[in-house]
Amino acid sequence: MVRSSSFGLLVGGLATLLAATACEQQKPAGSAAETTATSSDSTQTAAAAVPASASFGKTTDGTEVQLFTLTNAHGLKATITNFGGTLTSLLVPDKDGKLGDVVLGFDDVSGYQSPAFRKSNPYFGALIGRYGNRIKAGKFTLDGKEYTLAKNNGANTLHGGNKGFDQVIWQAEPGSSAEGQTLKLTYLSKDGEEGYPGNLQVTVVYTLTNDDALKIDYSATTDKATPVNLTNHAYFNLNHGAGKDILGHEVTLPADRYTVVDAGLIPTGELRPVKGTPFDFTTPHAIGERIAQVPGGYDHNWVLNQTSGLHAAATVYEPATGRTMTVTTTEPGIQFYTGNFLDGTLTGKGGTVYGKHAGFCLETQHFPDSPNQPKFPNTILKPGDTLKSSTSYQFGIRK
Repeated sequence: MVRSSSFGLLVGGLATLLAATACEQQKPAGSAAETTATSSDSTQTAAAAVPASASFGKTTDGTEVQLFTLTNAHGLKATITNFGGTLTSLLVPDKDGKLGDVVLGFDDVSGYQSPAFRKSNPYFGALIGRYGNRIKAGKFTLDGKEYTLAKNNGANTLHGGNKGFDQVIWQAEPGSSAEGQTLKLTYLSKDGEEGYPGNLQVTVVYTLTNDDALKIDYSATTDKATPVNLTNHAYFNLNHGAGKDILGHEVTLPADRYTVVDAGLIPTGELRPVKGTPFDFTTPHAIGERIAQVPGGYDHNWVLNQTSGLHAAATVYEPATGRTMTVTTTEPGIQFYTGNFLDGTLTGKGGTVYGKHAGFCLETQHFPDSPNQPKFPNTILKPGDTLKSSTSYQFGIRK
């Protein structure tokens, strides 16, 4: 069974069919898939190949971790490590056909464990769980029992706790499908981990498709009722190689409402209309156009208009490179975060200093603090049910 909610989730073959259809319908003119001539033989060869693997260094406790490189028929590359299931780089073409990395990250695992990174923990590219986003006061009540979680964000719990899914070693299985090269990651979150009930078995499959999308499919089962909210925390910058900030990126969010938050970024329960506010991205706006009107910058959950199937969640256009990114998901919400807490203390790939607004996140999700908000879409996974969720980041070019 699939975890039920008022929004519903897409499962099985229908997700694959709709994803392919959505990507084809939304693929911008001049995308790599349209501008690169490929034969059916080369596509089949790329789909059949297994991702390459290499060492990504050792963790602070001496555990060797691996880096897997997924490549598609047009030469796009995604590298993912089994440490935190982290997307470390993503090479996509610009309007001149030049491949460039569009996500923030580090050259080896040491960057993700440095004292500076652990102090601020921006979660670059990581898989997030057991519960993505915030839970108020690190507490929730389920079936009459109160559970206390690890508090790692002031008085609240953020992205799973002190040691979330971003810091564990996932079991990795490289492979392929008809869509492209894949990396299957599995992890058993044991009963009581970070205060959550139940043994939660999680599977995440990354696919770099041959029509230039990075697709992430999540599934999970449990032996006790437990809240679950899985996502990926990639920081995108479609002009990352130039060391530019993201304020010039143009964003569209098909969402007429957002979840209002208090000073601790905990939802108040109000779903407020975006019309007439700097939260209105129903038509394209540059990120920097109105960000000064939002204290602290954007770090909010938008309530997506579409409520079933694989539906539109965001589009992004970067004028200097011509790159576009279209996000589709089965989730009811999306957290749009503009790198407000990056402060220049982290230096990433190629010596790039990550200052304020160096990247933005589009985290598809259920809403923050849902275990304490009964009017929000359900996030409780029960024994016998299976959580299934899918998100796709489709890349293209606008000339």
